[in-house]
Amino acid sequence: MSVDGTQADAARRGLVDHLVAEGVIRTSAIEAAFRAVPRHRFLPGMPIADAYADRSVVTKCGSDGAPLSSASQPTIVAQMLEQARPRPGWRVLEIGAGTGYNAALLHELVGGTGQVTTIEIYDDVAAAARRNLDDTGYEDVLVLTGDGALGAPEHAPFDLIIVTAGAWDIPAAWWAQLAPAGRVVVPLRWRGLTRSLALDHQPAGPGRPASLISRSMHLCGFIAMTGGNDGERTVALADDVVLFTDPDQSIDGELLHGVLDAPRVETWSGVVIDGDQPVERIRSIEGIWLRLSTIEPGTCQFSAGPSAVRGGRATPASPVNPALVEGDSIAYLASRRVAAGVSRWEIGAIGHGPRGVELAERIVEQIRLWAENRDAQPTVTLYPAGTPDEQMISGPTIDKRDSRMVLTW
Repeated sequence: MSVDGTQADAARRGLVDHLVAEGVIRTSAIEAAFRAVPRHRFLPGMPIADAYADRSVVTKCGSDGAPLSSASQPTIVAQMLEQARPRPGWRVLEIGAGTGYNAALLHELVGGTGQVTTIEIYDDVAAAARRNLDDTGYEDVLVLTGDGALGAPEHAPFDLIIVTAGAWDIPAAWWAQLAPAGRVVVPLRWRGLTRSLALDHQPAGPGRPASLISRSMHLCGFIAMTGGNDGERTVALADDVVLFTDPDQSIDGELLHGVLDAPRVETWSGVVIDGDQPVERIRSIEGIWLRLSTIEPGTCQFSAGPSAVRGGRATPASPVNPALVEGDSIAYLASRRVAAGVSRWEIGAIGHGPRGVELAERIVEQIRLWAENRDAQPTVTLYPAGTPDEQMISGPTIDKRDSRMVLTW
């Protein structure tokens, strides 16, 4: 074995040992797949140490420098495979081929009696994935070029549809191509946040509509899908401050014109986090955001860039932050240090506009409820678009293009 081969084997062992020790990999089949597939062979030209680092690698950018394709962070890959739990013999559709690494892992898990089909919208990315898979002995993986939102009807039905790009909806094609007892694992976006959901398919029956019901969810971040799976709208509030909203929300940008120039009001919750620990801070903000999204229909993403923060135009708890909008008023999540030199931060809300105080108080109410059980997660149930209200479970509903989403605690 060459020196590079020895180094790669050692680096791969180190990465997998880390994922097992952290509890990310929990099943022997997924551990075996990670030990079998050489990630560095799917990132040709990259130093071995970087290829086996637990971080994502951008592999394609647009003309504006924005990332278009990447090799996902191994932790996220392992989490999604643990959510999916592919079995030997399964037929799998992967949306987003990337480097081909995920497809190779899936092939290890479904074996020779299964089939992995991966679809990629960019010709050059698909071609590179094909080369990488061929070079590593995974010629049986089928690589298609096309819009992942349309799926691969000629190879359906699928026991598993796993999506490796951020999706805003469950397209009608995925509903149609999923096997009766199938599963979808998808980084789904709603109200500006994203969660990797494992959704089990319950087919339609007498008096019962088809549905997808969440069995697990994880915090994650993905490059958004390109093609027919984007429904978000943007509302510019000021220079370097933007809202991201959903089409089913009655948020009117004209009514919000100049809202950040209105006097600000601050409301504080008494809930404290270790804000100097990035992981805890992100999890706290995202946990509050998740709760808001299940209760408040005006929840959306409030994005404030460096110039807005430096100038004091907006001072959110995070550059990407939850907000609550109603009519001509807004409130957004905020934080303040408890005392100088102390790493503890109190969470609250800042409001603007005629109902700014009320909206800030409503955010604070949800902060306090979140603090009572910070690890609580709702159940997400999705139905095909057009399903009547009376056939769905009761709860706050988010209407998307091809699906209706209900969130319950």
